[in-house]
Amino acid sequence: MVGAGWIWGIVLAIEIVSHHMARLEVAGWGSERRFEAILYRGLFPDPTPGQLVLANTTGLDLELGTGGSAYVAAVFPMERVRAGPPGHIIKLRYSPSQLKCLAVEEPASPHHELLRGVRGVGGLPVVACGLHSQLAAVCAGAHWAWRGRGCPRPLRVAYVMTDGGALPVALSESVAALRRTGAIRAVITTGHAFGGDYEAVNLYSALASARWVVDADLAVVAMGPGIVGTGTVLGTTGLEVGQTINAAHSLGGRPIVPPRIGCSDARRRHRGLSHHTLTALTLVALAPAEVVLPDPLTAVDAAQLRQLQEAGHRLIWRQVDNCLDLCREWKVELKTMGRGFDQEPELFRAAAAAGIHAAELAAEYFHQLGEEG
Repeated sequence: MVGAGWIWGIVLAIEIVSHHMARLEVAGWGSERRFEAILYRGLFPDPTPGQLVLANTTGLDLELGTGGSAYVAAVFPMERVRAGPPGHIIKLRYSPSQLKCLAVEEPASPHHELLRGVRGVGGLPVVACGLHSQLAAVCAGAHWAWRGRGCPRPLRVAYVMTDGGALPVALSESVAALRRTGAIRAVITTGHAFGGDYEAVNLYSALASARWVVDADLAVVAMGPGIVGTGTVLGTTGLEVGQTINAAHSLGGRPIVPPRIGCSDARRRHRGLSHHTLTALTLVALAPAEVVLPDPLTAVDAAQLRQLQEAGHRLIWRQVDNCLDLCREWKVELKTMGRGFDQEPELFRAAAAAGIHAAELAAEYFHQLGEEG
């Protein structure tokens, strides 16, 4: 043992999950403990059974939900990890795990000249989510609406993953499934999040890349799995929804918000409209957004909706119908905080409604371009 939250272990077995991630079965060195550890393959070489690893077990020790795993921090004997991409931008800066990446906007990138003078996103619909678990439902609503608008080509969705939750996109099983099915065209990891199809320095350049590099019809912005909350007004990473609204507005995009709605959460502050949504939209957002709600809606009272209207936001209602059936086709489970659709239907219905509205705007723009030649 090397102290609380750390353990030496011997690798018993390795499963390669993807190009970016592996799962190890590990036996504690000098102990009877057995556990699973996640290894990010861009940071460390693949070990073989019998090798020694150092694992961070903080998530296991705290019995966390998302993030409740052990993570490999070192592999012995040390070997050179396979060559990474070119580039000069460092993520996880000044930490032992810092990694080099090719940022989409840096001079060495093939997209540098395209992005060098970009100052806007040309009306791009930007869906600002407060939870990673809303992503699949937004995509389902968007693809369902796009198909119904007579657009001859598939919808192009860019997912911008912020660093408000998990940093490696490889941790998200839903993103992997959405990428496989084409529900997401490209992933852009921004800030210190990493592992996307494109790496971006900040949210603004990520949105510009979604519009001009990915050529997306709409962008969905959400943190990775996991969210930080402290039971205080300001102490949550969920407030980044307001920051996304500000960024989309300042770049000439259309900020759209699927509110976080709670039906079964034991915490009163997350019943109805979560305090995360209310604070982000009434205190952090400096620009108006379109807040999309499912019709019918039962979990939110009129007083909460008035708060949003008084803050200058526009309420939009959409019928969701059967669009969430697409998630079953994609083999993506709708789950948030350990609860499924039956327990939190209005969270997912609101996300789908926002996707429907975003795709309607995108389809209108698409048809306008067609008419203009």
